[in-house]
Amino acid sequence: MPKKLIPMAIAYDFDGTLAPGNIQENSFIPAIGMMKAAFWKQNKARAEKHEADEILSYMTLMLERAATADVPVRKKDFAKHGQSVKLFPGAAKWFEHVNAYAKRRNVSLQHFIISSGIKEMIEATEIGKQFTKVFASSFAYDANGAAKWPALAINYTTKTQYLFRINKGSLSVHDHGLINNFVPHEDRPVPFTNMVFIGDGETDIPCMRLVRDQGGHSIAVYQPSSSKKKARAEKLITDKRADFIAPADYREGGRLDGIVCAIIDKVAANAAVRAMKRG
Repeated sequence: MPKKLIPMAIAYDFDGTLAPGNIQENSFIPAIGMMKAAFWKQNKARAEKHEADEILSYMTLMLERAATADVPVRKKDFAKHGQSVKLFPGAAKWFEHVNAYAKRRNVSLQHFIISSGIKEMIEATEIGKQFTKVFASSFAYDANGAAKWPALAINYTTKTQYLFRINKGSLSVHDHGLINNFVPHEDRPVPFTNMVFIGDGETDIPCMRLVRDQGGHSIAVYQPSSSKKKARAEKLITDKRADFIAPADYREGGRLDGIVCAIIDKVAANAAVRAMKRG
């Protein structure tokens, strides 16, 4: 009989982790006639004024400014903005390589996005089809296909919910049954010990801390050309939020590749040890 594959998951932030900057800044914000700094400054001011969630606020601001600029906001329009997003080095080929490595170690590796960015844009990127599920902020659409209001807003604290969804196999966002049910750790589809979270900043701290505290691994990545972002990543190590830091370079043979492959080796070895204990 073939060996039972060992389940493992990598959850990624998107903005600043797999691609530089915020995904809305790539072409959408220029299309509505704004500079990115002005857009985020206006959003912060209105969120403070109304004591509003900044994610809900920016999504609403996107729709308001698009209406003023006569920019279409159908699902296919968001997808077009996503298709032109440039990724960090090696990201396009990362999944094929790391999946093959995991398979050689008898590990079944799944990939997930947990992001405050726009789901419709992320799914349309070059790597959008590589994920078992994209948990990201998204819109509700009317009968004509135009975005009308935010259907789901994911902020830095609510991100942790989706780690539990991966852990328990409850991937439907609207389903609150399984996610709230007690499930023994040994019966959960993806143990936290077999989970990796990769992110780049302060908004990822709750996810990094949760995965790390539950026995998994957290990796802070940074844009190689930015000493400021590297220092921010180093602080996540100092503050015991992350286990490792690495440049956001996904090419085979790089530091990030070495870290993830070593974790895969560890997951496989731990499974072998448990099997030996069972006799």
